[in-house]
Amino acid sequence: MQSVASQQYQLVTDGNVTTPQGFTAGGLHCGIKKYKLDLGWIYSEVPATTAGVYTTNQFQAPPLKVTKESIAVENKIQGILVNSGVANACTGAEGLQNAYKMRELFAKAIGVEDHLVAVTSTGVIGTQLPMGKIESGINEMNATGNQGAENFEKAILTTDTCTKNIAVQIEINGKKVTIGGAAKGSGMIHPNMATMLAFVTTDVDVADESLSKALKQVTNKTYNMITVDGDSSTNDMVLVMANGKAGNETLTEQHPEWATFIQALEFVCQTLAKKIARDGEGATKLLEVHVKGTETDEGARKISKAIISSNLVKTAIYGADPNWGRIVCAVGYSEEPIDPDKIIVSLGPIKVVENGLPLFFSEEDATDYLHSETVQIFVDLQQGEGSAVAWGCDLTYDYVKINASYRT
Repeated sequence: MQSVASQQYQLVTDGNVTTPQGFTAGGLHCGIKKYKLDLGWIYSEVPATTAGVYTTNQFQAPPLKVTKESIAVENKIQGILVNSGVANACTGAEGLQNAYKMRELFAKAIGVEDHLVAVTSTGVIGTQLPMGKIESGINEMNATGNQGAENFEKAILTTDTCTKNIAVQIEINGKKVTIGGAAKGSGMIHPNMATMLAFVTTDVDVADESLSKALKQVTNKTYNMITVDGDSSTNDMVLVMANGKAGNETLTEQHPEWATFIQALEFVCQTLAKKIARDGEGATKLLEVHVKGTETDEGARKISKAIISSNLVKTAIYGADPNWGRIVCAVGYSEEPIDPDKIIVSLGPIKVVENGLPLFFSEEDATDYLHSETVQIFVDLQQGEGSAVAWGCDLTYDYVKINASYRT
């Protein structure tokens, strides 16, 4: 199963990206948006080993190019600068130069070399960044009231209705190690990364190649398993910074406690991914789809993604309509080989299909269940040991309203 198994970590109350040792963060309003915070940053006291994953959209925004170049120099980053309101995507040579300028200005402000800075943007596509406002904002970063993870979490939001954060602690080599995270994402969310940004900080010491492998492995089970509306953005990015301040022995895949680290990292990323799915534009419910009984885990991923991506399924969940036919329809067009005569489908605790045939069930009970804030769908193909979990949300009238007036 794709969900995190046994817990070897402790959830930190009100934990965030500054909970790990050696990290600070902040955010302010520089004028990109009318009123809300729109410029945020994370800073590590020392250069941190860094890994990233990025959108698969072919229109990758300039900040992604600049950040990739920064990390490629020595796989280390010391500061991250994020603006919201303008995506700096499809902005040509000027947009690329603006991304470089953001990096240069922030690097100077925190006293590091340019390649130790990552930059990213989120918001409206096709608009140039107001560099004068961003530069003024960078100059005001140290002002009273700008510091704190809460300000950072607010500054990276677009149509989100809430901030998204988490931190957990584990023990490695007898040392207390912390992993914290923050994310944004509400619309234009689809598996294989979507208009979402996620930032994970940790004071653990991890080898750079091992950290990169860990992030890719965890991303495939978490961020790549969510959807809101089927649109993949130009700006998606997940970054993990590990500054080693916990003082543990350097982690690699061969370390006896590697699995403990991976489990905690997956839990942090899974929690952020689920919060993004639940905060889908206009959403009222979190949809969690469990698929098992496929020949491979990849097959289960394809089927679970097909179900959570189906507009017919999503609208049925919104309307609390136990129309299981929409679920089996999505399974059927997932392109994964199945035996239709073996499928079992349940809406939460209520089994509605067995061996491909409908079962008698109480429509009233099923409707009541579908009014829950979290709705689970279980599908068993009875063909193998593969399994996966995917997360999405219902599709509501408000989604149309929000996106019909996004720029106004």
